Amino acid sequence: MAKSGIRTFALATLPFAGLLAAHAEVGQFDSSQDIGDVGHTGSAVFDADAGSYRVTASGRNLWGDRDGFHFVWKKIPAQDLSLAADIAFVGEGADPHRKAGLMIRQSLDDDAAYVDVILHGDGLTSMQWRDGQGSETHQITWNETHAERLKIERIDDAVYWSLARQGEPLARAGGNARLDLGPEVYVGLALSAHNNTVTETAVFSDVVFEAIDFTPPPDPGYGAEVDSTLEVIDIRDGNRRVVHHLAGTKFEAPNWSADDQLIYNQGGLIYRIPVAGGTPQVINTGPLNRNNNDHGISPDGTRLIISDQSEPDDLSRIYILPITGSDNPELVVGHPTDRSYWHAWHPDGDLVGYTARRPEVSDVYDIWAKRLSGGDEFRLVGSDGLDDGAEFTPDGQWVYFNSSRSGQMKIWRARADGSAPEKVTFGDDTRDWFPHFSPDGRWMVYIAFYTDIDVNDHPPNRRVELRIAPTDGSEPPRTLTKLFGGQGTINVPSWSPDSTRVAFVSYRFAAEQVD
Repeated sequence: MAKSGIRTFALATLPFAGLLAAHAEVGQFDSSQDIGDVGHTGSAVFDADAGSYRVTASGRNLWGDRDGFHFVWKKIPAQDLSLAADIAFVGEGADPHRKAGLMIRQSLDDDAAYVDVILHGDGLTSMQWRDGQGSETHQITWNETHAERLKIERIDDAVYWSLARQGEPLARAGGNARLDLGPEVYVGLALSAHNNTVTETAVFSDVVFEAIDFTPPPDPGYGAEVDSTLEVIDIRDGNRRVVHHLAGTKFEAPNWSADDQLIYNQGGLIYRIPVAGGTPQVINTGPLNRNNNDHGISPDGTRLIISDQSEPDDLSRIYILPITGSDNPELVVGHPTDRSYWHAWHPDGDLVGYTARRPEVSDVYDIWAKRLSGGDEFRLVGSDGLDDGAEFTPDGQWVYFNSSRSGQMKIWRARADGSAPEKVTFGDDTRDWFPHFSPDGRWMVYIAFYTDIDVNDHPPNRRVELRIAPTDGSEPPRTLTKLFGGQGTINVPSWSPDSTRVAFVSYRFAAEQVD
């Protein structure tokens, strides 16, 4: 990577150009200062010849609900921007979790909302953020270690990151966070010793700070080229980890197997990858090579159910095969004139539920069901609105689904026989889709779209939330995380067997510039 000093940009083209010229004694930043709980005074020295910043800091940490660190900052109007730098610690360090990175911060308060891309002393790299003043910090961890160059990018309220190890070009790390930092932000370089009894030093070089002028692609929907990131989130602390990332390639809808494999669809095929990360492997589905994002695993973990539209009529049909793959998947649900999309497998292992429209019964999509042991399909849940995304609870007593029957897309439930439907989520601020239940039956997670979409739509490439609620109704739903995602993020069951984590996919427009 280049070490030729600071690469700059045409100041006259930036709305905050005047601000960048101020306080030249700290390079291109306005000032530097200690923030929060620090045991020793920090400092920042700009070397104009080398084009580098040597920052020294004490500080207890960048984490939790308050921070202690040294910050080299510039205050600018909030807008699309990027900041990149090579980062190197000086010396062995007293604590393996000393942190150096790039930060966008709402204020200089020690409990301010912020987002950063941070290199740890032990080589771990993560994106961290605090959603609001005084709230807890969350993070996404990279699935590799020892990055040398880091980049943080803000586009609207979404923040992305890119990383490079020594001798490699910048590449997107995958995953994104969303948070509102207000009309003005502080942008700069951050260092914390993670130990208030000592100071640590890091050198930031080849610093590039610039505005981004991003225009969404002409077709931001299904036709847009995207990067895809397979992630897992821990429901106990909201922290996320990247499992797999592909630039310019769309994949969707992970399932989580009993032996800790994630199963997802990409390009019409079905893949598996270890939750710990690794190289994805194709699962053999025989002649079926147009699989969509409605697939799942049987309650006993031995079979895979898929929705595929390889037939010339392009209708989605449902097939079952061994989870290890098969040359000849078995057709279990099909209709001569309309589509069928799998969503639910009853814990008895026999009854499957799916979304389908049967013109001879109704002109809208409803929840249909069929017993694998035999018999005709039947409508399990129906209404004048769209009914979709069915899932049976682990005890088999209820079927949950999303429905627009009330005029808003909300989560509903009915008895397992389809009787006594009742609404479960409320409010007019979101469109709620795809309820999924933890294996222990305690939690429901679902995806919430906002009201900028049609009531019956669940498009890709949108700002969305994953929300979680206890199934006993003791608390209202809360936001688990915010991200750029949508269709393909969490269409199907994706809970870990131990009920502590959920797998999902986040996205980013591939056209957004990173280097």
